[in-house]
Amino acid sequence: MMLGSNAQWRIQNGLALTAFIFMLVGSATAQDATSKPNDIDLGGVRETHVMIPMRDGKRLSAYLYTPAGEGPWPAVFEQRYSNLRGKGSRQAAAKLSNAGFVVALVNFRGTQLSEGAYMGYRGLQWGELRDGYDTCEWLASQEWCTGKVGTFGGSQAGYAQNYLAVTRPPHLVCQYMIDTGLSLFEEGYRIGGITRPERFKSMDRVCRDPQDNRRLLREWFEHPTYDEYWQAEDSSRHFDKMNVPCFTIGSWYDFMNQGSIASFQGRQHHGGENSRGQQQLVIGPWLHGGANKRNRVGELTYPENARWLGDDHMARWFRHYLLGEDNGVTNDPPVRYYVMGAVDEPEAPGNQWRSAQDFPPPSTLTPIFLQSEGGLSAALPKSETSSTDYISDPWNPMKIPGSSFPGARDARGFEQQAEVRTFTTEPLTEPTEWTGRIQAELYLSSTARDTDVIVRVSDVYPDGRSILIVDYPWRARYRDGFEKEVLMEPGEVHKIAFPVGWISQIFNKGHRIRVTIASTGAPLYEPNPQTGKPLTMEFPEDAVKAVNTIHHNRQHASRIIAPVAPNPGK
Repeated sequence: MMLGSNAQWRIQNGLALTAFIFMLVGSATAQDATSKPNDIDLGGVRETHVMIPMRDGKRLSAYLYTPAGEGPWPAVFEQRYSNLRGKGSRQAAAKLSNAGFVVALVNFRGTQLSEGAYMGYRGLQWGELRDGYDTCEWLASQEWCTGKVGTFGGSQAGYAQNYLAVTRPPHLVCQYMIDTGLSLFEEGYRIGGITRPERFKSMDRVCRDPQDNRRLLREWFEHPTYDEYWQAEDSSRHFDKMNVPCFTIGSWYDFMNQGSIASFQGRQHHGGENSRGQQQLVIGPWLHGGANKRNRVGELTYPENARWLGDDHMARWFRHYLLGEDNGVTNDPPVRYYVMGAVDEPEAPGNQWRSAQDFPPPSTLTPIFLQSEGGLSAALPKSETSSTDYISDPWNPMKIPGSSFPGARDARGFEQQAEVRTFTTEPLTEPTEWTGRIQAELYLSSTARDTDVIVRVSDVYPDGRSILIVDYPWRARYRDGFEKEVLMEPGEVHKIAFPVGWISQIFNKGHRIRVTIASTGAPLYEPNPQTGKPLTMEFPEDAVKAVNTIHHNRQHASRIIAPVAPNPGK
């Protein structure tokens, strides 16, 4: 029975991930067969394919979009592992090109049509290979180029831009990042220490040789802690080398928002002379991905003011820095963030933009304690023994469908599953604003040597909908930091403290605030085998079920720490 349940989970997980990856990256072998230079209207922009030489003799596949006219023009480029031949990508590149640039869409080495062995992001960084640097300087040297280069893109292309900035190519002038990251150990290959082999096995699809990807996965598992291997591709260690203005977009309903905010903060305060004080950050009520952000998010429709026309703004940013256009873009506030509020409640506070000189704005870090019988309040628990048990079974995990954060949706489908626990406030008597970073401090005991904890925060509407705003998981073996693994002693109480995520939300009067806790949520979070043994690429057959206990009593007062803002809605 256990093997059957595990097989079923693997099939469901694999199908969901395969569908997602196919949608995201397409087929490497079909890339050119499904699109031709003249099969869509590019508005007079010329589309050509080139192979850009790297320092080791390998060549990267790139598509250039050149505007009509004589030139020369500045160049802007994006680096991806995913398919560049989708209609939307090509039309967006042509639109940007028509604003006065040669646009280059470039694939990582070893992916799609690019030569060399796939090595994730390691060929883009500051080691022996510097593919981002070489691409930038090759574009700048072309006769059609003015010698000024910018970069753009999000997620995978956001990571690539941070890595590029550290190498400081002489002709890089500015950047534009969307939903970005800094450290792959913390924000990409793993989340909160949770390994994701099934997710990244699907990266076989983008590789010219799928075995390159499998070799890379095995390499990751040889480095279970944040050691020199992971430090070598952590760009947060090198803000002082980043030296260009960058516009960064973050999204509240995106776990990578931590990377977007950290990237802004690091560049703005610790970057080089041309970086410090010259960054801008926008954070809105959006999901991960895409320059143009909409006001329809998940199951919510925000006011029209929540829309962000990123394509138009990006062209404006580049026209200033690369063409010298005095368009006022540098006069915009360093930070603009959208304070979310209840939707479909006309008098509800929130759903408005604020500007600031820095982020986060001032707030009061306020503990809110888990209580017996599913309560949540500011009162310190009085009981000496209160706790809540649930089962964590990697063979029969609780379900969080899909492979991306299901924010802005009713979370009751997860909350009502058997081994999920919720803690909820009484209806609020007045609006309450949280703007900043939520922290969790949980006291956990388990019958296992290792387990995971998933913490979620929701806005519970008067009609019962539990709208998920933010969540984050944490693997217990990393409770003392990612530099070492410390297993639990079964039955002993251990403190597990970690950041849940960034938020700017006004919980309206009559709403309730909910904290949800579980230890499994597949396929989004791949289950922990819970044996305490070294983690492996293939799920082990000796994975164990555990009884986990969250303590919420006077001695072990589990809590979240909320960034409560003064004067909600002001």
